[in-house]
Amino acid sequence: MTKIGFDNEKYIELQSQKILDRISYFGGKLYLEFGGKLFDDYHASRVLPGFKPDSKVKMLMQLKDQAEIVITISADDIEKSKRRGDLGITYDLDVLRLIDAFREIGLYVGSVVITQYRSQYAADLFKKRLLNLGIRVYVHYPIPDYPSNISLIVSDDGCGKNEYIKTTRSLVIITAPGPGSGKMAVCLSQLYHDNKRGIQAGYAKFETFPIWNLPLKHPVNIAYEAATTDLNDVNMIDPFHLEAYGVTAVNYNRDIEIFPVLNAIFEKIEGKSPYKSPTEMGVNMAGYCIIDNEVICDASKQEVIRRYYNTYCSQRQGLAEKSEVYRLELLMKQLGISSKDRPVVDAALERAETTGGPAAALQLNDGRIVTGKTTPLLGASAALLLNSLKELGGIHHDIHLISPIIIEPIQVLKIKHMGNRNPRLHTDEILIALSICAATNPTAALAMEQLPKLRGCEAHSTVILSKVDENTFHKLGVNITCEPQYQSKKLYHK
Repeated sequence: MTKIGFDNEKYIELQSQKILDRISYFGGKLYLEFGGKLFDDYHASRVLPGFKPDSKVKMLMQLKDQAEIVITISADDIEKSKRRGDLGITYDLDVLRLIDAFREIGLYVGSVVITQYRSQYAADLFKKRLLNLGIRVYVHYPIPDYPSNISLIVSDDGCGKNEYIKTTRSLVIITAPGPGSGKMAVCLSQLYHDNKRGIQAGYAKFETFPIWNLPLKHPVNIAYEAATTDLNDVNMIDPFHLEAYGVTAVNYNRDIEIFPVLNAIFEKIEGKSPYKSPTEMGVNMAGYCIIDNEVICDASKQEVIRRYYNTYCSQRQGLAEKSEVYRLELLMKQLGISSKDRPVVDAALERAETTGGPAAALQLNDGRIVTGKTTPLLGASAALLLNSLKELGGIHHDIHLISPIIIEPIQVLKIKHMGNRNPRLHTDEILIALSICAATNPTAALAMEQLPKLRGCEAHSTVILSKVDENTFHKLGVNITCEPQYQSKKLYHK
């Protein structure tokens, strides 16, 4: 059983109240810049065991009568067809996905803002699509020398040129498909327009990481750096908070560097700044909900190792820079850990050395380690999955859960009719075959019943997995890593 180190219910209660307090502080209207992922925050759930991936959504549900969502997207990202790394879909499609997801749980989506708008053709098409779907759309324009040219920003030729977003509720959540979408600029623009209209409003920022009231080098905060190596984020002591309050707080370089500029903008818009530090702008209460520091530290160290392997594989695929791998190696040294601290790594490598082919290993939640090797019928990942279900169900290893009589026709289909060259079954194919067998075979049915027990398990492959196998492990909740090498020397890999 996975140990719990975070009180999720306390978090939802404290976080909701903190946001309500901030709304009240500003007189009843708050623009809340929402960083990170609202849905499916698996990074937080991995480094803070006990944190639920949908915690932020549950927290917002307690405020849903006061909240409305504004989604921002950069016109440049639309033009470049920028994609989310975790979902593989473009940012514009993710806007539609987010709208559907918010609506399904009863959260009101007020509008979409296209930022950095310069009449880009793709942005115009997307705007037309949204309008046809009945979604309100606003456009915001680039401001030269943003954010340093304060006199231009806070003028009718800066924020004043942007279309004013009509909102109806006291809590306006500004969110986006990913970083660089202009959430902060949208908040500043709204404060400018509200001030000109005599509307009292404020701004706050919600970022889960780094956790401001944990030490600078706490594993949770280092795990955040590991997750943002592509952004070059570096955790720092907030000097403004230390000077103003004599309290040590952790923030990251971008917020600290931009704070003097933001402060000046607040002062120019409203006459004075409501904040004395970038940390004070935040409303994050996660640090108050940690109930077992040792559990949190161990989980965060494992996350750094996972990030190291994932980034190393991305670099091998041409999707990350070598400098990112070096930085992760440095972070592991700071924590005094290495790949040896991930038990499934050595187990997989030893199995591969013994069999002479690709192999994989999985550590169950009770600590037992199961391995799988490549066979004529199954890839190593598929074999690992079946072996793990057998182990969990107390099924003898020699028992066939799926008869070769069923596997072979699937292989014929793949090779003769679907144009595949590899006859071995992937993890998704083996699960479909297993579910079919479960209809008539009680042992296969028993194996299927074990699938929920895989959630939270750790696994490692000695070769880079296909996207199909990677996605299957992800859907099952298995934390999978891979050695940064391909199974073959071919240049093209699916």
